[in-house]
Amino acid sequence: MSETPATLKYIETHQWVRVADDGTATVGITDFAQEQLGDVIFVGVPELGVTVTGGEEAGVAESVKSASDIFSPVTGEVIEVNEKLEDEPELVNEDPYGDGWLFRVQLEDAGELDGLMDATAYAAHAASEG
Repeated sequence: MSETPATLKYIETHQWVRVADDGTATVGITDFAQEQLGDVIFVGVPELGVTVTGGEEAGVAESVKSASDIFSPVTGEVIEVNEKLEDEPELVNEDPYGDGWLFRVQLEDAGELDGLMDATAYAAHAASEG
């Protein structure tokens, strides 16, 4: 069974977001997503300074089995990317909610979070696909 932390918000395409008190939002892929992908061998993240849009493509994760688009759950300017993933893409498999995070944005509209799934809704969604 996949892990689904209650402190995060989720979107149907299996990305999560964690918002800090300062309005920055960290984005990653879920445990379910990394299990479906298999061994991740490459992660493409957006460039610093670009604006990503909630629900739109922001990167790609490639595994030995397939490639999958990464969607941003929220809208905002990319202020940091996880540079460790360049040399260690397997962090996405090993720690999808910790060291395997993908990028951080300065959240444009906190109200956008209201439209995202909580852990219970996401777990039900993932179970329906699994």
